[in-house]
Amino acid sequence: MPRSTPFRLVAACALAAILSLSIIAAAVAKGPSANLRVAVAGGKVLADKKVRARTASVKTSPKAECFGEGSGGSGKKASIRGNTAMGLLARASKSTRSLRPLLISDAFDFGLALCGVGGELASGEGSWFLKVNHRSLAVGGDQATIRRGDDVLWALVSSYPYPDELWLRAPKRARAGKAFAVRVFAYDETGKRTPVKGAKVSGAKRRTGADGRTRVVLRKSRRLVARHGKDIPSGKARVCVGSQCSK
Repeated sequence: MPRSTPFRLVAACALAAILSLSIIAAAVAKGPSANLRVAVAGGKVLADKKVRARTASVKTSPKAECFGEGSGGSGKKASIRGNTAMGLLARASKSTRSLRPLLISDAFDFGLALCGVGGELASGEGSWFLKVNHRSLAVGGDQATIRRGDDVLWALVSSYPYPDELWLRAPKRARAGKAFAVRVFAYDETGKRTPVKGAKVSGAKRRTGADGRTRVVLRKSRRLVARHGKDIPSGKARVCVGSQCSK
């Protein structure tokens, strides 16, 4: 009878290991909840929302020939891990009409390539630029691992040098008719942040000064966006006004 103790211990350890691997696999399949922003030329934003990523099955498209003749997808389905930047985009496209169709090619050895989102296609010198937490990446979207709370940006822009990404800092609450300060910064490819002069913020009468600051007056709750030339527009910063704010 005493000899059964080691066997039980080994069995318990094996069971624990199996459960741990199952939990890890489930977490990878489910993916984290992160912030997704998709921007295209002209300052148009196709999506700016929080998304809970899950492993997604996406049909590759023969029409995804942005990278030259014969670069289109096979038409077969591809499984994209939920804890990646492309997985987050694929999951969001399931419920966000502005992101459809999603044109992805599986013609390359390095992984999946993004050609089009919502009818906006990479062409000529234009390509899909990916940043996570304001930094560009050296890997493809299906390999770019993301974590809970990350900021993921996909932007259709002219190729190198890539434009800066704008970021708007604004208060969450404000009083109706009373001016409040906002500030606009720009992030370059490396994630270096600098204030932006001359940015236009929705709701502001004047553009930002050399320190990136301007003032806004609102009568009701609104989502503010900062734009500046060919820079990638900021995400939407919601400012709640007066009685419309929940306690």
